[in-house]
Amino acid sequence: MIAEIITIGDELLIGQTVDTNSAFIGHELSLRGIRIGKINSIQDDENAILEQLDASIQAADLVIVTGGLGPTKDDITKQTLTNYFGGKLIMDQAVLSNLENYFAERNRPMLEVNRNQALVPDCCEVLFNHKGTAPGMWFEKNNTIIVSLPGVPYEMKGLMLESVLPRLIERKQLKGIYHRSIQTTGIGESFLAEIIADWENRVREDKLGLAYLPSPGLVKLRLTSYVGIEDKELIDNYFEELISLIPTYYFGGEDDTVSSIVGELLLAKKATVGTVESCTAGGIATEIVKTSGASAYFEGSVLTYSYRLKEELVGVDPNIIKTLGAVSKECVEQMALGGRKMLGVDYCLAASGIAGPEGGTEDKPVGTVWIALAFEGGVYSKRFQFGKLREINTLLSSVAAVNMLRMKLLGMLD
Repeated sequence: MIAEIITIGDELLIGQTVDTNSAFIGHELSLRGIRIGKINSIQDDENAILEQLDASIQAADLVIVTGGLGPTKDDITKQTLTNYFGGKLIMDQAVLSNLENYFAERNRPMLEVNRNQALVPDCCEVLFNHKGTAPGMWFEKNNTIIVSLPGVPYEMKGLMLESVLPRLIERKQLKGIYHRSIQTTGIGESFLAEIIADWENRVREDKLGLAYLPSPGLVKLRLTSYVGIEDKELIDNYFEELISLIPTYYFGGEDDTVSSIVGELLLAKKATVGTVESCTAGGIATEIVKTSGASAYFEGSVLTYSYRLKEELVGVDPNIIKTLGAVSKECVEQMALGGRKMLGVDYCLAASGIAGPEGGTEDKPVGTVWIALAFEGGVYSKRFQFGKLREINTLLSSVAAVNMLRMKLLGMLD
């Protein structure tokens, strides 16, 4: 099956609201073997809705529409769909009862405008909304299924999972595709592709889909079988081989993060960590504590943005800053060593760099970042050269620092 998604709302077009609905719907449909042909965002206007419906019904077997089902006058989707499919609005007593229960449970009065949400087209199959007030609607035309859902994300998700997907599976006898992903860090997409080129060729020869999914500091690799779970063993074998090709860059599966893996390793060693940060301004600490339960191993952070605090709080030698600069191997190593002592931790990460967009020099251009890790018996440091975007540089530095700790915990550092 081919599907199209139509999201309705002026707030989407002006950037006031981010369209997360399409991402959720696309993901859930793809898992059931339904391919997304197009995602369309349109204004809350009758002509725009009618024009897009005509186009989508011509192109797809399934059309999912979200938005425009609220109780106010600017929500016109329900009336437009009723007219489009040649029906009329009728009061559905089951929907009305559902609405009355919804408001009674919340001890809120039900206004007439809310009561009107029980008016539904007589030409649709009603989908009961157990998380809100606007019911979903299921239409069929020219062998195409058209489903209208509320735009409120948690209401839409409830209807998709409880009503839409079960009906699609039952009526279309869908056979889901099979996905599996692993995650890498410390290597760019193009370099990774070069290393695994032969492996990738064999994957594609076996008619598996391969996707590179990069984000700052990370590259996720996803293998897909369009015949379903039957290819699980084949995909598992390919990933075992891949991990052996890139052991230092691989860190986990679909739902893992670098910080969650580091947390598991620290817990296993009963070890603690802290940070001393300059250019990252708490970004490394934030990355670490993204994982629930981080209080078991994360002690705290010292922000030493100024030269003075680098010297006074963690004992950086003023002569090092004067002669070599704060963005130097020597400075960042002293930050890590001093922070480890001050915070009383087993491991201390430190970072100092030029995040940009200003401040770079010929030998230390914007994006230059030194990261150090202090541990019992020593300190390790490395210079990184990122780009010119301040926010991205901070994020990349934070991920690189946590990954440095991961590699130390696994015995992978030089």
